[in-house]
Amino acid sequence: MDHETSLRNERKRGSGVKVVYDILRDEILDLELPPGSPIDEVQLSERFGMSRTPIREALVRLAGEGLIDTLPNRSTMVSQIDFLNMHSYFDALVLMYRVTTQLAAKYHRPEDLEAVRALQAEFANAVEAQDALAMISTNAALHLAIAEAGRNPYFTSLFSRLLNEGRRLLRLYYQSYNDRLPRRFVEEHDEIIAAIEARNTELAERLAREHAEQIVSQIQKLLMREERLDVSL
Repeated sequence: MDHETSLRNERKRGSGVKVVYDILRDEILDLELPPGSPIDEVQLSERFGMSRTPIREALVRLAGEGLIDTLPNRSTMVSQIDFLNMHSYFDALVLMYRVTTQLAAKYHRPEDLEAVRALQAEFANAVEAQDALAMISTNAALHLAIAEAGRNPYFTSLFSRLLNEGRRLLRLYYQSYNDRLPRRFVEEHDEIIAAIEARNTELAERLAREHAEQIVSQIQKLLMREERLDVSL
């Protein structure tokens, strides 16, 4: 096999990995593949009409994001949501909303605000279109852009991890509104951005805390309701 043919095959395999990764990731985040669902490489190979090599590489990427677990018996499943440690998770999440937004108000540069506003426009469009997966991705990108404006890479890294871990919870959150997110939530982002622009660190921190706490409160109510339904059944 010549070098050019090898490169073509590598690109083809790489594009196959991306197709499988993108589709499975969306299905997991959209809860079409619920937590605990078995993942069968042979079935996926047949479904996508690909060899098992790109399937396996896509699953490795998903495992790296915490969306897929490989069990000791080598079977693979969609990872469970760790409901037992939700309290600790929510505490960390709210803290990261607060500190990253406060630091952004203190240290942002003009180009940071341009990036944040562009992502806010994308989020608003996703809300208008009732596109839950786009809401999840643009919301995360927006808050990470705010974190980057705060210029503390340690906080940004932790916040990124927390947002990634919470994507399916955010999907439940949007489902509780039938994916019709109130316009008020878009306006909350606008208020946070305005506080950052004004370099009002105290207001930015407070608005971020309130924004995060109402998300947490809604998810907690949703989980409590689900628990009551399980008990009654």
